[in-house]
Amino acid sequence: MQLNKFIGITDLQDIDFSFCNYAMSKALTEFQEHLKQSRRIVALVGAGLSVSSGLPTFRGAEGLWKNFNMIDLATPDAFYIDPGLVWQFYSWRRHNALKAKPNAGHHALAQLSKVPDLEFLTITQNVDGLSARSGHNKNNLYEIHGSLFTLKCTSFMCNYIEKDNMKVPLTPALRDTEFEYQPVRRKRRMIDYDSITMEQTEELTDEVAISPQFVPVKELNEKDLPQCPVCQDGSLLRPGVVWFGESLPLQELNEIDDFMEGGPVDLILVIGTSGTVYPANSYVDRVMLQGGKAAIFNTDIDDKILRGEVANTWGFKGDGAELLPLALRPLIEKDEQ
Repeated sequence: MQLNKFIGITDLQDIDFSFCNYAMSKALTEFQEHLKQSRRIVALVGAGLSVSSGLPTFRGAEGLWKNFNMIDLATPDAFYIDPGLVWQFYSWRRHNALKAKPNAGHHALAQLSKVPDLEFLTITQNVDGLSARSGHNKNNLYEIHGSLFTLKCTSFMCNYIEKDNMKVPLTPALRDTEFEYQPVRRKRRMIDYDSITMEQTEELTDEVAISPQFVPVKELNEKDLPQCPVCQDGSLLRPGVVWFGESLPLQELNEIDDFMEGGPVDLILVIGTSGTVYPANSYVDRVMLQGGKAAIFNTDIDDKILRGEVANTWGFKGDGAELLPLALRPLIEKDEQ
């Protein structure tokens, strides 16, 4: 956690102690006072919140799977060209998401979703299902990019949708595709390093330090991929996520709009996301235009925000999994009492 960059702490030995110092800062005091007075709150969640749960983002080196660019595989065109490859990629993603556990940030929002007399909703751009699995009230949780655990028929003539399918693998042919690397089975030799030369030591070190090998991508027949149980022509099922180039779900967007138009939103929490692309930027702008305020929890925040130079905006730099439970404590503790 990088609270020292915000308030000048140079020795962070204990998170609770450091946050106590941080809590004395003007920014946090102002935020928590506004939080306690807020009656309508929106949380906008991005991939950064799930990093502490062990899930990679699509950015940089983390955006690769078996040397494939994840973004290139998350498109309708990729599925049309090679559905077997795309399903192997999503088999891996589903497996990793199920292994991951909701972190303290997810749980803090889940608690906030159940505070009496608080109008609250979470808009998550994540497809990993961690917000739902944290116990979040599903009536005010919107997964606007879909879910890895929803399956949809690809036929234009069929509207089959299956939710909360946690089966891995989905078909026998996808078995083992949930693993990115092959297990390393070679054993180290018993070596007496006192009796060999430096050159021999270097050769042996190279020999036993084996790089992990990718599990080979399979050539899969379409008939071995997930099939629609309703269609008679063997139509394929696809992951129920919003791919790059696709529209966001209209019903969810309309319900979010209804909330936004139901009265001024006092506070929007922007968590683990830059909040600079649609629809994130539109929600932040709408709250601000209504007279509300924004609090950003991220590892990368504009310095002007951190210095308090942006009106009605607080910036808390660090891991949302650590910051949220502490920042939201006034409302969460009130609910627990």
